Amino acid sequence: MDTKQLEKELQNARDEIEEMAMQLADMLGAALYFAGVKQEDLPKAIDLYVNSLDEVFEDEDEESEMGFEEVIEVINFMKSKHPKLFQK
Repeated sequence: MDTKQLEKELQNARDEIEEMAMQLADMLGAALYFAGVKQEDLPKAIDLYVNSLDEVFEDEDEESEMGFEEVIEVINFMKSKHPKLFQK
């Protein structure tokens, strides 16, 4: 395989990762919406979610997997720290 082909495949992989990241952000927004965040507050809530990850899992290995239970744990943490954000 030549260099140009490898570069093209690498760019395709980057594009797919970016698209999946955007889909995950949308799914997180939907989860936060159904947890009680107003639609206009979703960008702020998504930022708080990302920042809350470090607080919730500060003692855990960074390589550990995030499943739905961990997502729920972070959302519950956010509800206790930022209750006004979750009032519809």
